[in-house]
Amino acid sequence: MKYGIIIGSHTNESQSTKVGRYVEQQIKQQLADAETYVLNLQRNPLPLWDESMWGADEGEAKEVWESYSADVASCDAFVVVSPEWSGMVPAGLKNFFLYCSSGELEHKPALIIGLSATRGGTYPVAELRMSSYKNTYLCYIPNHVIIQKVQDVLNGPQADESVKADGYIRARIDHSLKVLEQYACGLQAVRESGVEDREHFPYGM
Repeated sequence: MKYGIIIGSHTNESQSTKVGRYVEQQIKQQLADAETYVLNLQRNPLPLWDESMWGADEGEAKEVWESYSADVASCDAFVVVSPEWSGMVPAGLKNFFLYCSSGELEHKPALIIGLSATRGGTYPVAELRMSSYKNTYLCYIPNHVIIQKVQDVLNGPQADESVKADGYIRARIDHSLKVLEQYACGLQAVRESGVEDREHFPYGM
């Protein structure tokens, strides 16, 4: 199985990048025969989506997305790491989902990890579950992880015993990744069934 890790922060060397790297490490250690692909949205590598993506002519957005689309589509499951910025998902992450309208995420499971420097982290979970799956057909699993005071955890190879939450967060991530693995196996059959008719029903309701 191949796992895509989408790091949703725009900033350089962010806490989201730290968490994404940790998740990649755990996937390789904990899941059998796992490959990973990391798409880090720092510095906004994707231009703002525009309607040229729907046309036959080439444009900047379409040209840039072609360099990412095949790698995203090659994944069987995803982990979406999102910080909470003013109670919202970063704009670059929402922009990413606008690009994924050609089946790259279709009937593939995803785990949400919401981050906060303080006591937040819940709003990214709610926002992503509400609005990012409709036309992408991405399937969020029931499990999710919320990491509050993220700067205090996942800072080394072993849990910091002086930080009570660190060991729990690590265990929660490992458990959620194992659940994600089973969803990836199950949804593979849905994709291979050919039941989806995107020609006549391209959009979610």
